[in-house]
Amino acid sequence: MHIRLGESMTTRTLTALERSKDCYGAGCADAKLALLSRLARAELRSARALWRLHEALCFLRAYPDDARVLMQVERMLERFAGRADFRRAREALGDTGIARTAIRYRFFWPTVRWLARRWPDQIEIDRSDPEVADKLARALPLLLTWGEAAMLKELDPPAFAALDRLRARGESAAAFLARRIDAMPGDAFTREAFHDAIDATYELEPGADTPSRTSAKHAAAPMAWQREPLQRARPDLREELGRKHRGVRRASAREGAQLIELARGAMLTRSRDLDAFAYGNARDVRLVDDGSGFGFVLIGIIPARRALIAATCGYLILRNGVPIGYGEAFASGRWATLTFNIFVSFRGAEAGFTFARTLAMVRHMFGAESFSLDPYQLGKGNDEAIASGAWWFYYQLGFRPMSADARRLLRRELARRRADPAHRSNAATLRALAESHLVFDFDRSRAPSLPPLAELGLRIGDSLATHAAGDRERALAQCGRECMKLTGVRSLRRFSADERLAWQRWSPLVVFALSGVSRWSRAERRELARVIRAKGGRDENEFIARLAAHQKLRRALFGKR
Repeated sequence: MHIRLGESMTTRTLTALERSKDCYGAGCADAKLALLSRLARAELRSARALWRLHEALCFLRAYPDDARVLMQVERMLERFAGRADFRRAREALGDTGIARTAIRYRFFWPTVRWLARRWPDQIEIDRSDPEVADKLARALPLLLTWGEAAMLKELDPPAFAALDRLRARGESAAAFLARRIDAMPGDAFTREAFHDAIDATYELEPGADTPSRTSAKHAAAPMAWQREPLQRARPDLREELGRKHRGVRRASAREGAQLIELARGAMLTRSRDLDAFAYGNARDVRLVDDGSGFGFVLIGIIPARRALIAATCGYLILRNGVPIGYGEAFASGRWATLTFNIFVSFRGAEAGFTFARTLAMVRHMFGAESFSLDPYQLGKGNDEAIASGAWWFYYQLGFRPMSADARRLLRRELARRRADPAHRSNAATLRALAESHLVFDFDRSRAPSLPPLAELGLRIGDSLATHAAGDRERALAQCGRECMKLTGVRSLRRFSADERLAWQRWSPLVVFALSGVSRWSRAERRELARVIRAKGGRDENEFIARLAAHQKLRRALFGKR
């Protein structure tokens, strides 16, 4: 039963909850419980107010003072979709990720494929875009039988009318399209390119078990009460990097699949997509316990989608099992490039501390000592990062720009700040700064640098242009044979399909881009073969360890950096 409080009283109560939600200490839990109790029974007058309440509840679920607060928050979230005020505002709350609301987004292929398999009745194509209809009309004949394609050519029906005629009863047009693309000849890369060229917007209608931010939680995660003030002070990165997490455990394949779905749902309900989650490997999922209810879900990717050299891993940041952020780590020897994002509901709480613990996790899990941030993370083509002033956030934590142009611009901005403490960099300046990587090295004595991965790719391309004589396939096949000869591998028959794929990808690197391999000892060349094979293994842990132990290979890949 909801009580009609005066609008101003309800607004004041909601505002008081938002102001008090991240305050902890004596009396704070009681104050929150009183506000939560009132809001559980109050009737909110707008969709915006309902969204604000929902976000405050999600925050308190991640940072509960005690069991009483958690119980009240869980109860309110469980009943949120049943509120009378929510039912009236549900249409206006679309794309918020709240339970029982629809989600519209231009999902990429792996996500559409997943949704069509898991919720075939709830996924649909937005039919309002005439450009998408034209692209579908051109694509459909390639997905059908020869007779159906001839019919479409002769009758030329509108694309969606054709889809409705061809799909099975009870099958949505989106599910039909996804299944036909999935059955196309070629491989996963060609299917992905075919689908993403259509660039359709999809809508996921809510169901009993469709993803929502309301229910997103890993129930088996460690719990901790937040009784002390949040850690808002700027952390000492080197001190945090020296502090290791409490423990790591590998998830079973079943739990791994569930955690990948949790991560994908966290993206879906915020209108985002992440390849590391979309191509997550259920056999390569680990949970990192960092203490105090804080931790990470590390998700390795399937072998076909792994980078050539870097070990790639997506991570979901958890606080008491609630997803509060995410990112990717690309580890190459002693280097790691990261992306890092805190979800809007949890920004301003412990962002600096959370980032520092993320770096520490990457250091101890992957052996990285030098960390870089991609320009997109800093604001290049990323308006959200520009609006949040992300560049200065990382600079204040100790990251420094790589390029001379960015360093000159930084000196100018620092001079302006000294002259006027109120000065703030405008959007144009932030975009210029974001053109360069930011780098932080655990070892102060080392000059900041990046691994020369692009240089290796250029060497391969130049060599193929010189030696292939227009027949790259023949040249690449010869690379495979020459790599076997160099490393003493007589046959690939005992290699798995993924290990053979790794061999195929590494062969031109070994032959064209790594100098002096033929002068290595027989043992070093045989160990190189084991490194390559490990790239196609169950996970990339063995690859990371073998690469770290192979001094000659590391020097050939990265030089003396």
